[in-house]
Amino acid sequence: MPPGEPLISAASWFTLVAPLAAAGLITAAGTRISRRGAGYLATFAVAASFVAAVVAFVAMWARDAEERAGVTTAWTWLSAGDLTVGVTLLIDPLSVMEMLIVAGVGALIVGYSIGYMDGEAEERRFFAYMALFVFSMLLLVMTGNFLLLLVGWGLVGLSSYLLIGFWHERPTAVAAAKKAFVMNAVGDATMALSLFLLIWKTGSLDLGTVFGRVDELSPTVQVLVALGLLGGAVAKSAQLPLHTWLPDAMEGPTPVSALIHAATMVTAGVYLIVRAHALFEAAPPVQALAAWLGAATLLLAGLVALVQTNVKRVIAYSTMSQIGYMFLAAGIGAYASSMFHLMTHAFFKALLFLAAGIVIHALAGEEDMRRMGGLRRLLPRTWWAFLIGALALSGLPPFAGFFSKDSILAAAWASGGDGVALYGLALAGVFLTALYTFRMVFMVWGGEPSAFAREHLHVPRRDVPGVAMAVAVGALAVLAVVGGWVQWAILYTPVETWLHPVVEDLVRPTVAEDVVTSVLATLLSAAGIALAWALYSARRLAVPRVPTLQELLERKFWFDEAYDLVFYRPAVAVSRLWTRWVEGPVVGGSIAGVAAGTRGLGRGVSAAQTGFLRTYVLALALGAALLFLVYLAAR
Repeated sequence: MPPGEPLISAASWFTLVAPLAAAGLITAAGTRISRRGAGYLATFAVAASFVAAVVAFVAMWARDAEERAGVTTAWTWLSAGDLTVGVTLLIDPLSVMEMLIVAGVGALIVGYSIGYMDGEAEERRFFAYMALFVFSMLLLVMTGNFLLLLVGWGLVGLSSYLLIGFWHERPTAVAAAKKAFVMNAVGDATMALSLFLLIWKTGSLDLGTVFGRVDELSPTVQVLVALGLLGGAVAKSAQLPLHTWLPDAMEGPTPVSALIHAATMVTAGVYLIVRAHALFEAAPPVQALAAWLGAATLLLAGLVALVQTNVKRVIAYSTMSQIGYMFLAAGIGAYASSMFHLMTHAFFKALLFLAAGIVIHALAGEEDMRRMGGLRRLLPRTWWAFLIGALALSGLPPFAGFFSKDSILAAAWASGGDGVALYGLALAGVFLTALYTFRMVFMVWGGEPSAFAREHLHVPRRDVPGVAMAVAVGALAVLAVVGGWVQWAILYTPVETWLHPVVEDLVRPTVAEDVVTSVLATLLSAAGIALAWALYSARRLAVPRVPTLQELLERKFWFDEAYDLVFYRPAVAVSRLWTRWVEGPVVGGSIAGVAAGTRGLGRGVSAAQTGFLRTYVLALALGAALLFLVYLAAR
């Protein structure tokens, strides 16, 4: 047995089970646990999960690189013929990295929620859902087989549905939750079809077995399986064309938005591509499609973000854009860069959402940036935290985003071929990111305090809820600054080396490509910030108004309208025809006919109930005579 194996196994199971136990205890306790007590329990459970993940990481770090992978099985869950599926965890550098991100950032967000949701009537339900969400994501990234991965995949979708629609008295929240659920169901279906193909062709859903038999699959099957997995990844990570659910998901509470965007759900697609890299590498056209979808998404989302007025929606579109960078990296085989950006993005994106949550909380729920302004003077600590997140998102040194995003850009350049075009699109995205990010910064924080802000602002209290919010934001601000140095300061090795036992990069940029890319990207970010300052702060330039382009961006390239025309309206028309010509006359008519016949029979039988003894005796005699005649005929 490799050194530390029992410790890693025990710590891993504890990491997974702790949030589920919290969700179960809160649900079982009901009103017997206080609303704030539910928050403390959920936060403690997720924090304990993170501590256990750290224990697993340290124990794994002490082992040789070739021994940093192991499988632990609790029991056999399903056995049908040659197919056996166990409740199995695969603990390797990739899953441990995800465990640290999900549980660590998740603990900060859940702890922040104690303050943000303080006073809500349904706090217990909220924290049970949050704990379930963390458990679902951990199951997804820790499982050792595709079937349990699909279970976690579905539970993540269910959790997002429950949390996006948490304020179910709001029609917009209910509609957003349903939209997210349906859009993700499309990806779930394509992923399930891939798993059926894998069972048929390999007879297994075990990750190791499937990856070891990739070469035995025909080219057609390889492409179909990869396409199905890509469909699931695209839907879950809100990439083109299954992206329209993510901005609407901002109808949920702000901590939900932070958890979806930073530590769970939308990062699941990136993880899936990296985990199943063997399947994607066997289907190069599908892997290239992933890269191009990422590039298209990062540009489209960046353009749409330029005209958004809701602060949470701007941050949401930035998530779509940044996930696009991760898809681009995974699509060209720069897996370590993709996962590195996933990690740093979790830090600064959670920071931006939680800092925005303090603003929204302080302004009595207001999210429209046009009614904000001048908040730098009113909320100075939150301003600094938000600025750090904005600088990290824009990719300026020495903040976390600079290191991770630039590594993706350099890898695109080094990949050659289509990578050069992808490199150009990604650089354009760098400029757009800085522009829309600092447009948001100047609209929310710059200038004089607006009349609305002066009238409605209330500074968060310095009691326990206020401290919970401040601690989470402060910790994320530190991570957004130093997160880019983590791979050397803590691991003493690049992320690529850490992940090497699991996945090996297909492209490695030279030092010259790294340096040139970093300089160019930094200049583009600075140019974007300068233009945002000239347009929205100093007002030295007028914001260009092109009605057609403005409408195109405000309508988000007409995707919602197109889906409404192609899918929703035909479905409504078919359902109405079905109701009118099938459900009404056939289904409803048959039920009505049975009911009418039963009523008629009842009336006939009741007519025979005369109440006279002679009538009943005559009926018995006739019945006996009929039975006697039948008996004679039978002889």
